[in-house]
Amino acid sequence: MKEPRLKGWWLIRLALTIIGKKGLKEMDKASRDGKKAQAETLRGILEYAKDSVYGKEHHYADILGASTAEELFALYQKNVKINDYEDFRPYVERHKHGESDVLFPGKPRMYATTSGTTKEPKWIPVTERYYSEVYKSMNQTWLGNLILNKPKMFYGPCASIVGKAIEGAAPDGTVYGSISGVMQRDIPKFMQAIHTAPAAVFKISDYKARYYAVMRMAIERNTHGIITANPSTLVEMQKNANEFYDDYVEDIEKGTLSRKFPISDEIRSELEPKLKPNPKRAKELRALKEKYGEVLPKHYWPDMQVVNVWFCGNTQIYFEKIKNSFPKDCVFHEFSYFSSECRAGVVLKSGTQDTVCFGHKVYFEFIHESELEKANPVITQMYEVKPGQRYCMLITTSSGLYRYNMNDLLEITGYYNQFPTLKFIQKINGTVSLTGEKLHERQFIEAVQAVEQVTRYKVAFFVGFADAVNSNYRFYYEFADQTITDAQAREFTEKVDAELQLYNMEYKEKRASNRLKAPETYLLQNESFEQFKSRCIDQGFRDGQFKVNLLMQDEKRHAMFKGLVKAS
Repeated sequence: MKEPRLKGWWLIRLALTIIGKKGLKEMDKASRDGKKAQAETLRGILEYAKDSVYGKEHHYADILGASTAEELFALYQKNVKINDYEDFRPYVERHKHGESDVLFPGKPRMYATTSGTTKEPKWIPVTERYYSEVYKSMNQTWLGNLILNKPKMFYGPCASIVGKAIEGAAPDGTVYGSISGVMQRDIPKFMQAIHTAPAAVFKISDYKARYYAVMRMAIERNTHGIITANPSTLVEMQKNANEFYDDYVEDIEKGTLSRKFPISDEIRSELEPKLKPNPKRAKELRALKEKYGEVLPKHYWPDMQVVNVWFCGNTQIYFEKIKNSFPKDCVFHEFSYFSSECRAGVVLKSGTQDTVCFGHKVYFEFIHESELEKANPVITQMYEVKPGQRYCMLITTSSGLYRYNMNDLLEITGYYNQFPTLKFIQKINGTVSLTGEKLHERQFIEAVQAVEQVTRYKVAFFVGFADAVNSNYRFYYEFADQTITDAQAREFTEKVDAELQLYNMEYKEKRASNRLKAPETYLLQNESFEQFKSRCIDQGFRDGQFKVNLLMQDEKRHAMFKGLVKAS
């Protein structure tokens, strides 16, 4: 497909190159002294928050009296315990109801919402300072670095798949939504041409309709890049393309947006003025189908330069499904380790998983995996971690998260000067995530207990396993009444699945979009837990220290439970 270069491509490229190099230069300078960078970062955050309710309660002013970096770190550990979100929820609730100066000066710019360990979602505050210093600065560095890796990246547009910018508001009117959606919505006007679809696309609530609109607009263009966090999204986009390819072609030919899909008139009014008849492209797409049968991205996007996506941890499974669908000279760039709570750094080199920690923007602490079960684990500073070792990360940010446990197992892959590079391995402590749903053991337990009350089926023992290959969960039950049938057990699982969708917003989203398949059901033999425990002790587990999570991604233990399934 021959298409003129993106309108204003030279200005976009120049601007991103300049600001990207500036960000890289700042990071390079700071990374030459990791201890100094971390001390300055922590001091800056504590100074910013010292007059807040939380800052006063935790003696930030006294901590700032430290005369050395080591004393600063020690006083901070002494006065502020390791936290999870539930420790911050009361303070966030005060902000949500209009109170200022609780976790930080003033009120947040917005909230990012994500699933928590309970039924209630997390409301992650995003301050103006954090938005500007971390998200905006890091995005500029990241985009500029993409150009350094692939100079033709912005010769054509990019298909960016982001969340809805504004989803609602807290009681005091502060909005919540997707930070990526807000950043795409608010980019400078001269850069809006980067995106194949306007922000209005992400207001479409029906997932299949949203994928359709995104792909209908992207497949019309000589798209040069794709930016989306999870490769499972690419899998679903390709399924959408396979299913509705002829509809795309017809829409592109006529300059329309199919009425087969539930897209509101309000959203259509924003999208349709941007659509024009393009019979030439429609003819090209028909020819591709006639030639190849199954048309893949490498066929309709032959000049694709970069696919920016996760391929670490569990996402590797989905990445393997789509990587050969793209042109050979297209590079895959790891999106970097980040979450709603923190964007920890950037990946500088395409094809690697090495996120360089932004030690001059976020204060990091690490707990070695051997210390995770201890009441008072040894804390390792960012510049002291060892390559090849695995740790859990604690973060302190200017958005009101102090010594926040990310609950992720990370492996240190090396160093960029004195800033470590790392990759995500898996969730820990009872949290499992196949495609971003972050399902917690506590939610699974509460869902089963809720369904017990409704069905009156008493469960003597139950356990769940994540199946990364099939992108679903497998639930195993030992009912007190051993006469319960497979069909009754499947109905029980359907109700558990429904409960989980009530408890966990991201689980619901992934189920609705089919990135997460329906859970499977298995009936266990009588005294299955006792049999499992006996086998583990025979393998060397200590009886007094034996414990088992009820939600896991552990194929060795999963295999043991497969052997305890009742014969049909």
